[in-house]
Amino acid sequence: MESEQHPAESSIRYPGWGVCLAAFVGVMVSFAAIMPYTFSLFLEPLSKAFGWHREAISNAFGIAAITVAVFSPGIGTLLDRFPPRRIILPCVVVFSLAYLSLSLLTPNIAQFYFTYFVLGVVGNGTTQLAYTRAVLTWFQQRRGLALALVLTGSGTGAIVVPLVAQAVIHHYGWRSAYFTLGCVALLGIPLTALLVRNRPAHAARADQSFSTGVSVGAALRGIVFWILALIIMLEAFGSNGLLSHLAALLTGRGVSGQSAALALSVMGAASILGRLTTGLLLDRYFAPYVSMLMMALAAVGIFTLTTAATATTALVGTTLMGYGLGSEADVVPYLIARYFGRKHFAALYGLTWTAYAVGGAAGPVVVGRFYDRYGTYQPRVIFGLALTCAVGAALSLLLPRYPAESVGALGSPILEASHDTALRS
Repeated sequence: MESEQHPAESSIRYPGWGVCLAAFVGVMVSFAAIMPYTFSLFLEPLSKAFGWHREAISNAFGIAAITVAVFSPGIGTLLDRFPPRRIILPCVVVFSLAYLSLSLLTPNIAQFYFTYFVLGVVGNGTTQLAYTRAVLTWFQQRRGLALALVLTGSGTGAIVVPLVAQAVIHHYGWRSAYFTLGCVALLGIPLTALLVRNRPAHAARADQSFSTGVSVGAALRGIVFWILALIIMLEAFGSNGLLSHLAALLTGRGVSGQSAALALSVMGAASILGRLTTGLLLDRYFAPYVSMLMMALAAVGIFTLTTAATATTALVGTTLMGYGLGSEADVVPYLIARYFGRKHFAALYGLTWTAYAVGGAAGPVVVGRFYDRYGTYQPRVIFGLALTCAVGAALSLLLPRYPAESVGALGSPILEASHDTALRS
């Protein structure tokens, strides 16, 4: 039995916590921490360097998001079939090289777009999508807390990375900043190579909950998955629509570049608190209620930023926004595991990233288009972003109670179980 081989999940000596540590570091320097939280810092420098319009630059964010949407299900399927390191490590290397190549940008905007396409192809192979597949094989009683600890990695990265990027831009220029980000992306490789792995096969056979679950097709035929996908898409539209333009919005209203970068970092710090809070709440309360509360706080934060013109207001808005949005990354994988089981977890999680990416691609482009049309970030546009998050919060109330661990989604018997293979290490 597993208890004869490993300490309990509550013990600091339990091997799963080492996997969490490595995942924390990997997520901290992943696509999720670097791309969205630094993109807006380059809007003004690139516009001045090449004369590109804000909407044209924002299209790169949209390209990356759409590419993530297309490739995430495939990455998820690979993670369900192969050891996680075989997928994560090559993706990290390509991701790093792509950022390094941005330091060599020319006025040909096609090069810029192609690089963000590549970032989108491999992006989710570096994020929590890749790491949580391994982490979930190790945890059952401490599942919510383990996910929260892993996902604080992106919050930690969101604190540090924007400040580093802004400092390098200020002192050495945007090309050096892109080169620095490419180097930062490599920091997760050592611990990932050493520690990230699925639970051993003999333990997986002893606990069938890790090798059972409804099929992808069955999940897609049910209403629960589509409610979840719609919530994610609305949240992504609102949050990324603002996040991708936040630094430019604040500096355009008279806030200094350093204060704008600080606001982004504060958002990351608040997201850490939000994720830890959410992780603790998930192990105690009904997750859709937790999601509704946290997304409502994010909507209030975005609303606060509709007319933000001082550093103080910006910090208040980004604190609320970051604290609320920190829950999304915790709740989604938790709900997938609870509603659909874990046999096809990564494939289904990848499909929810498709929904996230569709919303995340549309939001920045819409905001950029309004900016180019009116020459300013109009409060009514930002209010619309807050409204989308509020609607997503309300939709959480439509999610049903969890099925039992031994049954499939929506209370039906498990539709598919593993009879011939165990989780690969």
